[in-house]
This record gives sequence, C-alpha cells and structure tokens, in this order.
Amino acid sequence: MSQVELINISKSYHKQKDVLKGINLSIEEGEFFVLVGPSGSGKSTLLRMIAGLEEISGGILKINGNTVNHLPPKDRNLSMVFQNYALYPHLTVEQNILFGLKARKIDKQEQQKRLKEAAEMLGLTELLNRKPRELSGGQRQRVALGRSVVSHAPLCLMDEPLSNLDAKLRANMRVQIRRLQKRLGLTMIYVTHDQVEAMTMGDRIMVLNGGEIQQVGKPITLYNEPENLFVASFIGSPKMNVGDAVFSEDRKQLIIENQLHITVNPSSIMDFSKNRNIKVGIRPEHLLPGKSTGEKNIYFEVVNVEQLGNETSIAFVVGKELWTAKWPGQWPVKFGQKVPVQILPEHLFFFDAETGERIKSAELRKRQEVITI
Repeated sequence: MSQVELINISKSYHKQKDVLKGINLSIEEGEFFVLVGPSGSGKSTLLRMIAGLEEISGGILKINGNTVNHLPPKDRNLSMVFQNYALYPHLTVEQNILFGLKARKIDKQEQQKRLKEAAEMLGLTELLNRKPRELSGGQRQRVALGRSVVSHAPLCLMDEPLSNLDAKLRANMRVQIRRLQKRLGLTMIYVTHDQVEAMTMGDRIMVLNGGEIQQVGKPITLYNEPENLFVASFIGSPKMNVGDAVFSEDRKQLIIENQLHITVNPSSIMDFSKNRNIKVGIRPEHLLPGKSTGEKNIYFEVVNVEQLGNETSIAFVVGKELWTAKWPGQWPVKFGQKVPVQILPEHLFFFDAETGERIKSAELRKRQEVITI
C-alpha cells in the first residue's frame, strides 16, 4: 500500500487559477521521493498541501490509506523541515529539538532517550546548550533534522532544506540526510529546484512545470529517457544541448541549426522526420573530442572555457544556441580557438519541435557493472 497517494489534486487561489493541475501520484513506504522544478512550478505548494498547511482545492489526499484532506497538520503523523530551519532563537539546541515532544506531553525520560539518540546520530551532543545564533548554517540544519527525527513520525517532508548552505556544506548534508533516511527507514518527500540534489538523493523524481507533472521516474531514467524537451533540458548539468534540425534526404545528412551537417542512416530517422519539425538534443559528455585525422571532425570556435580540475567544460555557439561540451581531464583549450569535435548519430535525441515530446532517445551504451562481494 502506498504511504502517500494524491488523486487528481488541484490548487487554485482567488487571483491565480491552476497553480496545480490534476496531480496523480503514489509514494511508497521508505521511499526518498524528490519534487523538482523551477521556481513557481508548484512544488512547495504541493508539499504544504501534504503537510496540511495549504487547503486542497480539488482531489483526494491519502496518507496510509486514510483521506486527510481536512485533517489538521498535528494529526497527520508527519514532520517537516523548513528552508529557513524555523528554530526558536531564544531556546537552546536541546529545547528546540524537544519542543514538539513537550507540546505532545511525551514522558520526560522518553524525551531524553530520543534526544540522546538524535544528538549522537547528527553530531549535536556538544552543541545542546548553545543558541541558534551560535551555530553555523550546517549545524542549524542538523538541529532542524534532529527535531524531525525525535518525533518518530514515519513521513518527513523537506522544503529546500539546503538552499541556504554553501556548495561544500550542501554536498556533505546531502549524504547525511540520505544516510539518516535509510537508517531510520523514513519516507521522505523532498522539494528542491536543484536538479543535482534531485539526481543524487532521490529513489524517484517528479519533475513539475507550470503546475503539471512532466515526468516521474528513477533519476537515471529521466536522464536517459526524458519524456519531453523540458525534462531533457532541466535534468543534467550542464543541460542538454538542443537545436532545430532538418533531414536532407538527398545528402543523407541531418542539418542542425543550418550549421552542423551530420551523416546519418536514413532508415533510422525517415519514419519520423517527414512533414514534421524536429529538434535534436545531445548531452555535453557526448560532444566528443575530435581526432587529429578524423574525417568526422566538426570545428567549433570556443567562446568559454571552465577548467574544473577533473574535467573541462567548453562552450560553443551553434546557430542561435549556446552548446557545452564536457570533456574528462584537463584540456589546454583557449578562448577563440577552433577545436575539433565529433558528434555520433547514435548519441542524438529527437523531439517534436511543436509539442516538445520525445520522438526517439539516444542509443546509449550498456551501463557499467559493479562486482559485488
């Protein structure tokens, strides 16, 4: 049985209709489920509706099989971690963590037992007597997590909890939150606009845009088989390179942005390229370094280079689009230099230019296998 079920959920305000439209979704027990989308897509509104902090305009919300549309937050047996931590500034770390338990009149001995477990788990034992103003951002976030953990609620909602932290701390907290979720067997619903967080943390991801579900699936499925142009461009960093394309039957070439000419097997695209405007997409890691004597080399003028140590990110202008290549290692490429690039037809995605729907995915090689012992 699904732990959280949304049936045709919708949300409208007086001045804004269809903030969310026809959301149908099931979240399983013990799942780390991520809601991702751009600002204004409706993801935080949806989370607040699950929490009981926003009224549901239409549809049915079930938690553990029970309809909870009109149930107050305190009766939904869930916890929530907010973006701004929501800590009481005049209370100590210990008092903040135990605040909810005291309100529920939990036995004091049980309170201390839960506090000790949570503090040890989150590395807060030495900080229990400090006030929030004496803590770093990462420490405050751990206190907010601790308050959630001691509630023993099986469902935890998190609304962009890492957005106020620096990049290094975000990476560390991603690991801590995921380990905590696995250790306690929690069902987590996690909202973020950061697709890297979504890809690295979620068992499944739901991509929202304009109040509508674009796609739901495992992270690698969304990356390899995006349902439409929006998902293709949103999932992946750097984003997928996209351009308008036409197929020249007499030349047996795909012409992208009136600039790139890619020789293709006509039978592989003839069935969908006739009488249809198409767009092609290619991931940055599939814009391959050209070979010194390669006949298939295409020369691009470099407009930006980012040396990241373990990889080099190189930007080119293709027609009206800015494309990015991601090459492993360190490449001595300079601004304004023309560099050879290879594009293999099997690495191309095809989309309908009118609807944005995917027509054909890239033909990716078999994934690496892990030897387990």
